[in-house]
This record gives sequence, structure tokens and C-alpha cells, in this order.
Amino acid sequence: MKCPYCRELENKVIDSRMTKEGNAVRRRRECIACNHRFTTYERVEELPLVLIKKDGRRETFDRTKVLVGMQKACEKRNISINTLEAFVDELERELQEMGEKEIPAAEVGSRVMTKLHELDDVAYVRFASVYREFKDINDFMSELKDLLDAPKKRTELPVDK
Repeated sequence: MKCPYCRELENKVIDSRMTKEGNAVRRRRECIACNHRFTTYERVEELPLVLIKKDGRRETFDRTKVLVGMQKACEKRNISINTLEAFVDELERELQEMGEKEIPAAEVGSRVMTKLHELDDVAYVRFASVYREFKDINDFMSELKDLLDAPKKRTELPVDK
């Protein structure tokens, strides 16, 4: 492991511990050459998930892309980043557990929309407008009408401080 400060390869592990989620090992390291300390994470390498897009293209699942899309939908809403990250962690785990090498992108989009529908109506509509590619105001109004007509359960949201 190269030191991020001086690029030297020689370093020693000072401390190792499991992350809170238990899916990685966190290691504190100290560079032998410059004495700077840095942190590394060791995770199990999982087989990459491939998403089948609407047009038939195949693309590797990118959790960052999902998280960024959700963050944009939730901008200026009372939804913590921790809530979104926890959902993306859970989504990725569930997709891995399906045991499929290729998954339709629509499956991911559907799960994200379901979660946003539980969390926040405005975030849901924002995401749906992009995901479902609303063509005009009628598509948008139709989605709003469906939203107002549908009963739903709410989950408690942690409040950012």
C-alpha cells in the first residue's frame, strides 16, 4: 500500500478493526518513511453487477450513480444522507443476493422509486420525472394524481442536526 503523502511502499499497520456494518476491516497505517498516518479499508471483492438498460446496453452497477440520483431528488428535503446511504447499501446487498449476473436497470429504478415514495413525496416526484422521462405537463399531472390517490405508509426519518 503506497503512502498517499510520499508514495513510499513501506508502512506498518497500527490498528485494525471491523467497521460498524461488519462488511470491511478498517486499518490505520503509518508510513515508515514520512511517519504520516492514513486509513485503508479491506472489503470482500464481489462479482460486479451488470445492469441491462432500456435500450439493451449493459452497464456495471454504480452505487455512486444511484446515490447521486437520490441526493438530487432529495435536495432541500429533510432526508439525511445517512438514510440514503443505508438504502443504497441495502439495495446493493439485495441485488448481490439475487445471484444474477445481469439485472434489468428497471428493477433498480423501481426499488429506488418505492423507497423515495416511502420517504418523501416531493423527492419521489422529482426522481420519477427524470426516471420515467415525463414528456409534458400531462405526464407530470398524471403522476401527481396517482400520488394523491394512493394511500401509503411513512417511515420515520432521522433529522440532520
